Amino acid sequence: METINGLIQGLGVAIAPMNLLFAFVGALLGTAVGVLPGLGPAATISLLLPMIYKIGDPATAVIFLAGIYYGAMYGGSTTSILLNLPGEAASVVTSLDGYKMALKGRAGAALGIAAIGSFIAGTIGVLGLTFVAPPLAEFALKFGPPEYFSLTLVGLLLAVFLSGSSIVKGMITLALGLLFAAVGLDPVTGNVRFTLGTTHLQSGFDFVTLAMGIFGLGEIFYNLEQTEAGQIVTTKVGRLWPTLQDWAESKWAIFRGSVLGFVVGVLPGGGAVLSSLASYGLEKRLSKKPEEFGEGAIAGVAGPESANNAASSASFIPLMTLGIPANASIAMIYAALLIQGIQPGPFLITEHPDVFWGVTASMYIGNAMLLALNLPLVGLWVQLLRVPFSILGPVVVLFTTVGVFSIANNVTDIFSLLFFGVVGYLLKKFKFEVGPLPMAFVLAPMIENALRQSLLISNGSLSIFVVDRPISATLLGIFAVMVLSQVVKFFRNRTRTA
Repeated sequence: METINGLIQGLGVAIAPMNLLFAFVGALLGTAVGVLPGLGPAATISLLLPMIYKIGDPATAVIFLAGIYYGAMYGGSTTSILLNLPGEAASVVTSLDGYKMALKGRAGAALGIAAIGSFIAGTIGVLGLTFVAPPLAEFALKFGPPEYFSLTLVGLLLAVFLSGSSIVKGMITLALGLLFAAVGLDPVTGNVRFTLGTTHLQSGFDFVTLAMGIFGLGEIFYNLEQTEAGQIVTTKVGRLWPTLQDWAESKWAIFRGSVLGFVVGVLPGGGAVLSSLASYGLEKRLSKKPEEFGEGAIAGVAGPESANNAASSASFIPLMTLGIPANASIAMIYAALLIQGIQPGPFLITEHPDVFWGVTASMYIGNAMLLALNLPLVGLWVQLLRVPFSILGPVVVLFTTVGVFSIANNVTDIFSLLFFGVVGYLLKKFKFEVGPLPMAFVLAPMIENALRQSLLISNGSLSIFVVDRPISATLLGIFAVMVLSQVVKFFRNRTRTA
């Protein structure tokens, strides 16, 4: 009953004219970002973080950014199907069969089933958020410093294991995030750390500057090297509504993709990319005609698109209830909440119910908006693809630089922006997974404070993490199992190679 009352309260927040406007603008902008190859939701949200300082209502700010995030999941399918160029990383799998369907003259059916599957999955994901988050937040109220330290360790390790193919590269980006977060003054002793002797770094790096540099400038620098271009396979999209046969082949793929995406989306580091890959593999394995996958199977479009949209909704659960961002885009929304003076975690629902329930209710409305935006406006999104990068790139650079400077009117921030831009470019160029870096940066203060508080409580004894706290011991046990599994996997691969 409390959940229903909270949702009704949130609906009142979501239908406020200003919040409806920001939800629509966020969904529209997110779809455009998903359509345009080279930009992603993390980069776009990072570029818009300076704007969050100007938005007075925290619920409005998060509604806007959430719309960009799940809107990008919708929009990414358009370029995947029509150009074989995924506009968003989670839509890579969609291009395998979606583009083949377009070559066969069935672009409309592919776009239609992608949009409808995304709507169904997004709605299922928000239903899960509505009914799973409150009891999880109540359970998280039992957490103290030892539990938060153990939970954060497990979350960061999961982010490394699930976000990329190379564990070593993931650990390097994770270490970089922790290192950048440690720059400045020690919060307990006041000692100077890693400032290279300059007073400008004593206040540490600002997350907005780091995010805009790595995801904004870094993406621009990397895309300057790209010569890949796509050619629209058809100027006539055709019938968008799927046939009865298409429904018969897709309905269970949409359902399975929605459930799988929701489960994977809750895990830190899981997110839309992993869920879409897992869904495609599952559908191919369960199909009576697996040879059709890769040749234009509509289930190969419906499943992954449903999975990545369910995952985008589910990724708000650990953010809202535990204060743990599940991926890089959610880390940006975590930062936006901090900018508004709100600490994400188990107290969010009780202390700021308007934010939690307002954002949740707005996601129901946003999903309906996206369905209306994606199907009738396909022609507009196709025209948007004609914007040359020579125009888009400089505009983003200008917007990024002005945004960073406007936060504190400090020229040093511009040099920091350029530094992080180079870091982001190098990570992208050498195939490092960037996601763990911002997650480690925003979680580093929580890790450090939880560790120090735990040791103060126990007079320096590490037994507080294992002996005295069963939840912490369980989480550390999960941590140990994950590490051991990777060690065993390494030696097995080494033996096979030998």
